[in-house]
Amino acid sequence: MTQTPTRSRPATSDDKAPDAASHRKAIPAFAGRAGLGLARYGIVLSFAALFTVLSILSHPFLSRVNLLNVLDANAAVAMTACAGTLVVIAGDLDISVGGIFALSGVVAAKVTILSSSVGLGILAGCATGAAAGLFNGLIVAVGRVNSFVATLATGIMFQSVALVLAAGNTLAPVQSSYTTLGRGTLLGVTYGIWLALLVVLLTGFLLSRARFGRQTLIVGCNPVAARLSGIPVSAVRCLALTLSGAAAGLADVIVTSRSAQTDANVGGTTFVLAVIAAIAVGGTSLRGGQGAIWRTVLGVLFLGLVANGLNLLNVEPTYQQVVTGVLILLAVTVDSLGRRTAGTT
Repeated sequence: MTQTPTRSRPATSDDKAPDAASHRKAIPAFAGRAGLGLARYGIVLSFAALFTVLSILSHPFLSRVNLLNVLDANAAVAMTACAGTLVVIAGDLDISVGGIFALSGVVAAKVTILSSSVGLGILAGCATGAAAGLFNGLIVAVGRVNSFVATLATGIMFQSVALVLAAGNTLAPVQSSYTTLGRGTLLGVTYGIWLALLVVLLTGFLLSRARFGRQTLIVGCNPVAARLSGIPVSAVRCLALTLSGAAAGLADVIVTSRSAQTDANVGGTTFVLAVIAAIAVGGTSLRGGQGAIWRTVLGVLFLGLVANGLNLLNVEPTYQQVVTGVLILLAVTVDSLGRRTAGTT
């Protein structure tokens, strides 16, 4: 019996459709993964690029003395920014840290002068910062006042109280031991750097390992859902703001101890902007719900290297702010681009 030969169907464009469709799906998937990586590690790339450029352009940059100076000069900002990252992740913003910074230093110096006890003065300064942070937390979390408005008002209030306590004078405790915390060293590294490292480790542990950190992320993502799931939203936000105030208080105690004097004009807008810029450059979303302490640390170091590098390269102060602004914008743009690309999946 004769078999009828089968005829093959001519290939059409439809035969290639599955491959083309798979290819089209693979492109956004790859772009999404690349964008996610850029969002997570964009600050690493920016920091590495800046570090490499400064290493090439300035020979003294890599010296041990210079690098330790960078760390010491930015220790106060690092402490406050790391604690402030918890506030931002929770969906709030603390711009009162400048006022807390000033008030804590004045209280520490004042108590030291009146009591002749350096330890008591340091404790008073740190306690003042924590109390101010708790005050912010109660207003924002319990009173349900917008954090930007609330901390703007309390920041002005804290700065004013510092002015009243200092009576317009520069406070300088006479005890030589007062400068130990700011100028003393351990293994060749200042106590300020060691304390900053301690704050970094503590806040990093709280965010990544502790129950509080997980709750903070959930509250920042969706406070309504967090409340419905049994998370004490008000307590989480209040604790984050308290830690932010305590860190700002400790930071100014160290700065005051280093300079052996303080007045109510320290901190202020400049300090607040440095803290917020470090958090933003590090890639923590100002809308809350995401962020990491290690990225904030890199944000602090990035800004510190910019300032240090411009000084080493003898860039005129007139242009330093412009260059700093451009570099901050580039770093934030890299992070933003990564997040938008990651959102294509």
